[in-house]
Amino acid sequence: MNEKVSFGYAEVAPEEKTARVGAVFSSVASRYDLMNDAMSGGMHRLWKDRFVQRVKPREGEQILDMAGGTGDIAFRMARRGAQVTVADINQEMLDVGLERAAERGMTGLVWSRQNAEELSFPAAHFDAYTIAFGIRNVTHIDRALAEAYRVLRFGGRFFCLEFSTVTWPGFKQAYDLYSDKVIPRLGGALAGDEASYRYLVESIRRFPSMPRFEQMIRSAGFTQTRVEPIMGGLVAIHSGWKA
Repeated sequence: MNEKVSFGYAEVAPEEKTARVGAVFSSVASRYDLMNDAMSGGMHRLWKDRFVQRVKPREGEQILDMAGGTGDIAFRMARRGAQVTVADINQEMLDVGLERAAERGMTGLVWSRQNAEELSFPAAHFDAYTIAFGIRNVTHIDRALAEAYRVLRFGGRFFCLEFSTVTWPGFKQAYDLYSDKVIPRLGGALAGDEASYRYLVESIRRFPSMPRFEQMIRSAGFTQTRVEPIMGGLVAIHSGWKA
């Protein structure tokens, strides 16, 4: 009854975290892609390209892209012939993705409002499950991983792209300073919301280390788990198979 979970550096009730995270993404949805470019110097586009290369989406595959509201990952996979369902808990993010899809003439995507911890899809329904820069915002990560495992077919692939823990000496200190001093100010200047971007920085700091998160993926039942650090662990690609 007294369970607490992290919202940035604060400890809050689980239902409060879900509501607060929803408010964060409702606030930043319209400027989300602009902020990604500003914060990463455009590098997030290369990370997402690399991520989709690892997923290897194939013609006719059914793929669930969780927390994929704005469509960045889904568009890349759909271009390779995959049948992609874009799921997100936040309707404002989905609305941005729908608008972007219309601008690109991409009509084959399915858009669905979903909670990663309680998916409405049947078991063994998808060939692959992807989640990019979303799992750290889930209230109960273990439940989201269990749901990912449930909705995948046997032989299905799990792929997660997420910020992680920088291990390169020197770069870690510079990145921490940039995160603390620059990112919230960019959020204030470009999105009019410094507090939400301060939370996003804090959520990265509180996310499990690469070895710890890999263990969580294994505990959910996945096999052949793998971690691919990028830029010294600034971000990482985690993967596993449902055997």
